[in-house]
Amino acid sequence: MNPATPRRVEHQLTDKGYVPVYTTAVVEQPWASYSATDHEVWATLFARQHALLPGRACDEYLQALDAMAMPADRIPKFDDLNRLLRRATGWELVGVEGLLPELTFFDHLAHRRFPVTWWIRRPDQLDYISEPDLFHDLFGHVPLLMHPVFADYMQAYGQGGVKAHAIGPEALVNLTRLYWYTVEFGLIAQRDGLRIYGSGIVSSKGESIYCLESDAPNRIGFDLERIMRTRYRIDTYQKTYFVIESFEQLFEATRPDFAPLYARLAQLPSYPAGTVLDGDRVYHRGTGEGWLKDGDV
Repeated sequence: MNPATPRRVEHQLTDKGYVPVYTTAVVEQPWASYSATDHEVWATLFARQHALLPGRACDEYLQALDAMAMPADRIPKFDDLNRLLRRATGWELVGVEGLLPELTFFDHLAHRRFPVTWWIRRPDQLDYISEPDLFHDLFGHVPLLMHPVFADYMQAYGQGGVKAHAIGPEALVNLTRLYWYTVEFGLIAQRDGLRIYGSGIVSSKGESIYCLESDAPNRIGFDLERIMRTRYRIDTYQKTYFVIESFEQLFEATRPDFAPLYARLAQLPSYPAGTVLDGDRVYHRGTGEGWLKDGDV
């Protein structure tokens, strides 16, 4: 652990726009140093999402969130959550200062360590922040680490990331798209309709509503190769969401070695984020039923 006072590492504004800044430091959570404003930001975001997600988030997420019993009025302590996670699935949280380099991030996941940014967004950033902060990481990502199958998927993703890093940049692009369209912005089909499991959605008021209730985005059935060929945007709501049938489906589909897939994808073009192809299973808004939609959007 780094004994120094942790830094708040964020994107930097340059003459070319905002650029990411990376850090590899693992730090102790400076819980005693959080201000009253920090705790108020947590309480505001927690109350808003906790009220919004029933009927929108998947059952597994809601059950895990309840089981973790995160405090509603103050920032949780990593040590308290770690005791629950270790008993449930063997995962633990590690404090970090901001964005991690790819290989460092993969190595943490491969060893069942989930990096959590120690700092929380400011009051003026309640509705949008360009990088993951404590609320996004804890409220968005951590509950599903209590789910055994999803926990295994996350470790397997980390192990796959280490391999992809050794293969090269194109493999990393493919694998990053998988993370984006599952862990961050994934939907799941329950008996009573489509539900959210992606952390980028469950931690966002606007996208929690938009992804299920707007007619604008496409909701396409999970297909590993299709996902790895689909580009995405980081500065707006998603044009496409991919829908899994279960976490077991997700884990089994990503179990094989990706090396042959990377080689094949290297010879194929990618798709813009909003593309719908012949044969895609496109889901009705708010339901778990699909139909085939022809043409490109």
